[in-house]
Amino acid sequence: MKIAGFDIGGANTDLAIIDFDTDGDMGNIHVDYCYLPMWEKKDELSHSLLKLLGDELNDIDAVGVCMTAELVDAYQTKREGVLDILKKVKNTFSVPLGFVGLEGILKPSQVFKDPLKVAAANWIATSQIAAIMDSDCIMVDVGSTTTDIIPIKNGSECAKGRSDLERLGTGELVYTGTLRSNVATITDKVPLDEGWFRVSSELFAISADVHNVLGNINPKDYICDTPDRAGKTSEDSMRRIARILCGDLDILSKSDIISICTYLHHKQALNIAEAIQEVGDIEFMERVVATGLGMNVLASPAAQMARMNVVTMDEFLTPEECVVAPAVGTALMMEEFLQDQDFTSS
Repeated sequence: MKIAGFDIGGANTDLAIIDFDTDGDMGNIHVDYCYLPMWEKKDELSHSLLKLLGDELNDIDAVGVCMTAELVDAYQTKREGVLDILKKVKNTFSVPLGFVGLEGILKPSQVFKDPLKVAAANWIATSQIAAIMDSDCIMVDVGSTTTDIIPIKNGSECAKGRSDLERLGTGELVYTGTLRSNVATITDKVPLDEGWFRVSSELFAISADVHNVLGNINPKDYICDTPDRAGKTSEDSMRRIARILCGDLDILSKSDIISICTYLHHKQALNIAEAIQEVGDIEFMERVVATGLGMNVLASPAAQMARMNVVTMDEFLTPEECVVAPAVGTALMMEEFLQDQDFTSS
């Protein structure tokens, strides 16, 4: 059986196609992703899903979906967003469909009745993989935009928050990521010339620029739009970083900018570490499973700052698969659901 798992995010849509044998064991895994800013291109979702599948389309036996794109400001409410995504996915595929929700996989008809049950539930899918690696741990998934910090006990997630709003209050969701975070949200001051300088709150630079300057990401990882719609070279990123101090490359040296980026990297990891520590103190946990695009860039350093023992999900998946871990987890959940039930796409 070949199952496609999609993670439809606000900025990126990720794919994992997994071949399962008759015993439900994983075989070959194919992963891919594309940048799709749903706030301005939501009507291109169906085309993007089909393009990601490519030649595999006719071999797919079922499709599982998790989502966070319902939050984008193209929708007035989350309910509207979920229902629009549901409609687009249903119109795209004729094979059995399932959607990741807080209580497991839901059929389309169940989603229609209670859309909020599948809103921003992609962390449920990722936690399935982390639980395989360690039945008692904190999963830290740093993506392009956000960080999920999910406690797992006895092999099951036990997050206190059951929505994004609640998780922002429990420390289980931190709105910072490897690529799309406005640098002005990471800190209000940076060190320079033995002093401290406040930063501009304009959207001049994003976290991708910080990690691009420091060599923490590859150029191909910088898949989102740049704030100034200019290039993605290291010098382009340096120019954008200089702007957060109302400067440019004539005013600030490259060494100045590298020093600023080093501080911003530390501060971003520290922000995540504080949340990890908060969750760890509540749950009495000391072990972390790190994953996502920022697995090594932010998740692991943050776990170490929080004095946690940390392993990375690339001990179970490949690094490429870790980047799209929610999509992988979605395919796993969909396969298990199909085995457990007489499933129809309704």
